[in-house]
Amino acid sequence: MRATTIARNYAEALLSLARKANDLDGYGASINGVVTAMEGDGRLRNFLSAPQISAAQKNVVIGKAFTGKLPKMVVRFLQKLVMNRRQMLIPQIAIEYGNLVDETTGRVHAQVTVSRDVSDAERNAIAAQLSRAFAKTVVPHVDVNPAILGGIVVRVGDRVLDGSVRKRLKTLKARIVSAR
Repeated sequence: MRATTIARNYAEALLSLARKANDLDGYGASINGVVTAMEGDGRLRNFLSAPQISAAQKNVVIGKAFTGKLPKMVVRFLQKLVMNRRQMLIPQIAIEYGNLVDETTGRVHAQVTVSRDVSDAERNAIAAQLSRAFAKTVVPHVDVNPAILGGIVVRVGDRVLDGSVRKRLKTLKARIVSAR
């Protein structure tokens, strides 16, 4: 089985636990916190990946380290991952969990490119317009690229909505050239 398929299966299990606890975002923050710890602390990463340390020993340390800091079921979930030797999939599981929560809550992420920095009010207006257009809650991730000259370029999944001045000028140029 591919790692992404395995990660998706574990993410579905975590989503089920989160639904029972009625805390989708809290569980997401917890698993993302573990990912941040793994990425930021080489000792933790080495500890989790060390084959000479038994799963039982790892679970004792995980229990001590995370009890009281993470929901009890998340700690148990992490311990189950260790028992199944899937602890190094935690970053992929976190990504898949985020994707599942987005699907469940009707939320999509949009890559938004603008030509200049936007204020919070403009960012909120962009999010509101896109939410109406896609009939889902849109979370905009704004990038600034002066090369588009003006307007906005939106990418949601494989859909691209290009309302940039650069694109309009290209279209106008093509019309003028073909009219000759």
